[in-house]
Amino acid sequence: MLEVSHVSKSYAGFEVVSELSFRVRPGGVVGFLGPNGSGKSTTMKMIATLLSPDSGHISVCGYDTKTNARDVRARIGYLPEHLPVYPELTVEEFLLFLGRIRDVSSHTLRKQVLAVLQTCHLDSVRRKLCGHLSKGFRQRLGVAQALVHDPSVLLLDEPTNGLDPEQANDFRKLLKTLAKEKTVLVSSHLLHEMSTLCSKVLMIRNGRLLCEKESTGEAGFQELEHLYFQDVAGGLS
Repeated sequence: MLEVSHVSKSYAGFEVVSELSFRVRPGGVVGFLGPNGSGKSTTMKMIATLLSPDSGHISVCGYDTKTNARDVRARIGYLPEHLPVYPELTVEEFLLFLGRIRDVSSHTLRKQVLAVLQTCHLDSVRRKLCGHLSKGFRQRLGVAQALVHDPSVLLLDEPTNGLDPEQANDFRKLLKTLAKEKTVLVSSHLLHEMSTLCSKVLMIRNGRLLCEKESTGEAGFQELEHLYFQDVAGGLS
């Protein structure tokens, strides 16, 4: 489980995240919805231990991100909005490399990489250079690298940006499959994407949580749409 409790973060005196609190449990994909600049990516980075909150607490599977950062990182798979890769490595080489630096046992590493390649439908490009991948395959590689050490929690920041409709649909299917076994938090500024993918949506504006809503069916989408344009997008005018 993932728990964020009264977390705040400022840059140069400007508060980016303010008293943010929420919980994410296993089962289903939870969406983190808000316009650009609302604090989504900063929150993701704090959960992933890349940034430290100024106040409040974050725990992942019972481990505090400040005092047990190493334990947290072992349990989190993180896909940033822009994934850095080594273009001269093949897909398989890249995953093997990341598995080693994440302390995956040498006895199980190759088996784990092969399993992740299959899960993310990357078998056909396993020997292709990362620098030659299409946008769709590159995003799949992003999920694969987040899975290579078999984490309990997945954090995906704007994962469908730049994908065409078919690629985005395939990606949603993959995430829904992964959510059966893992805690999945996905951030996006795209309302329809969140309503299609997620079982629950957390709405954020100016670093504050506005509401939590179930997102199921057409009625769920219409309610989300009303709340988004009334509370989130409307707050920008």
